[in-house]
Amino acid sequence: MTAREIPVTRACGLLGISRRWLCYQSRKRDEDLSERLMELARRYPRYGYRRLHQMLLREQARRGQAVPINVKRVRRLCVALGLKLASRKRRKRRGIGFGLPVRAQHVNHVWAYDFVFDCCENGRQLKILTVVDEFTREALAVNVEYRMGAKGVCEVLTKAMALRGCPEYVRSDNGPEFIAKALMKLLKTRRIGCRHIEPGSPWQNGRNERFNGTLRDEGTSMETFYHRDQAQAVCELFRRQYNTQRPHSSLAYQTPEEFAWRHSAAPAPASAAPRPAPPPRNAAVLT
Repeated sequence: MTAREIPVTRACGLLGISRRWLCYQSRKRDEDLSERLMELARRYPRYGYRRLHQMLLREQARRGQAVPINVKRVRRLCVALGLKLASRKRRKRRGIGFGLPVRAQHVNHVWAYDFVFDCCENGRQLKILTVVDEFTREALAVNVEYRMGAKGVCEVLTKAMALRGCPEYVRSDNGPEFIAKALMKLLKTRRIGCRHIEPGSPWQNGRNERFNGTLRDEGTSMETFYHRDQAQAVCELFRRQYNTQRPHSSLAYQTPEEFAWRHSAAPAPASAAPRPAPPPRNAAVLT
């Protein structure tokens, strides 16, 4: 068409495009945002665009910036920069359960715990015990050992109870460490109810299983362990980052620490995003 010297208006009509589109030049400047997204992706390589978007919004809130960033813009840039993660395929549920044994209703209502397995570079197995508050999704303990029986589980739970108080119920599967007499005696002494899931129904302990999957995906799978102490340090750093910095999609993208603060009378954590503080419970009325 250029060789035949066809007018621009007629050429656009033949091609079915707008003349305004032909002369359009984008005014968007995404260099700074793209650079910040790359920095966050290098630090958190397993975060999707929604969680990266929430991290950017939290940074804006701390700086006092009023203009929010659109999630569609973040998604477009993540696709252009190759940062978008592949979608996960849901597994079909195997087994039939008859309901969730004791659904968590408040802080310290139900704790769930289970084991995660990994290995060192030399092939030696690592046994990781995770303890989660089901209501707040806080990781209360992540303990790594080469071997851990019922006594080790009792020690981890005792330390967690000393820091957080005793829960009303605990939930686990039917592993030999979780049905041992030593553990049952400890729970009975502390007046804690014990609920075991049905065989073949891990979804009944779903929130702990979800944390274990996140621990593998964003924590242990990103490192090569040479000994137990290194694995313990990595898992403890991940636990703190998970509780205080990682926005949780099931908590309206609050961190577990922020969610726990907004459902208790505890002082605000340092990582809390700027929001109006809830009124204290049972506060005295000033006259």
